[in-house]
Amino acid sequence: MKHDARWSQKVTERSHALDLEPGVFALQDPREIARSLARSAEASSTRRTDPFRSAMSMLNFYINRAGSRLTAERRDRLEAAKDELRALYGRPRRRV
Repeated sequence: MKHDARWSQKVTERSHALDLEPGVFALQDPREIARSLARSAEASSTRRTDPFRSAMSMLNFYINRAGSRLTAERRDRLEAAKDELRALYGRPRRRV
């Protein structure tokens, strides 16, 4: 089985992925990242699940695909965005 190095790009382009605001994952404020993802999830007409799950899935997808290329500071910011997303949707914060 041949590995396709661009499979994540294909997933993003051809799936029911959210239409994200440009630069959302480069924002400095975790709350703004969460708000942007929430706006995209709420506005989506192609999502297959509730807005919270769609937004959280996209955030996890980005973190997982970036992997070791993320600096500790960016990873912490994106992990904090998860908590902000949970707060926006009234979900409990993760346990540490």
